[in-house]
Amino acid sequence: MENDNKLIYIDEEGTEILCEILFTFDSEEFEKSYVLFYEVGTENEEEVEVLAASYIPLEDGSVGELHDVETEEEWAMIEETLEMYSDEDEDEENHHHHHEHECGCGHKHDEEDEDCECDDDHECDCDHKH
Repeated sequence: MENDNKLIYIDEEGTEILCEILFTFDSEEFEKSYVLFYEVGTENEEEVEVLAASYIPLEDGSVGELHDVETEEEWAMIEETLEMYSDEDEDEENHHHHHEHECGCGHKHDEEDEDCECDDDHECDCDHKH
């Protein structure tokens, strides 16, 4: 059974590594499609190594043959895209999992944050440094 979210990456030693696709995107600047992925089973480790490759989509839209990223410019663009993706991801997680309120200092606090004692007029008595 084909799993659309996985790909096999062959490293420099020729070892096949099953990877989970993080996301794919197209770059008009380089006229290529790129895929970002990481080794299956490492997603809970603190430092997940995200790998990237360019690819030519197959007719069914899936990731075809992977090609190494060759230029510094491409890497810079990929890293930027990954940062944007990570930021969105974190925003989404906060949005879903935390009931946050903002006090006058503009810091967001979790409602169970005991350091923050915001009163109704949004005066902030929390110990954040301003």
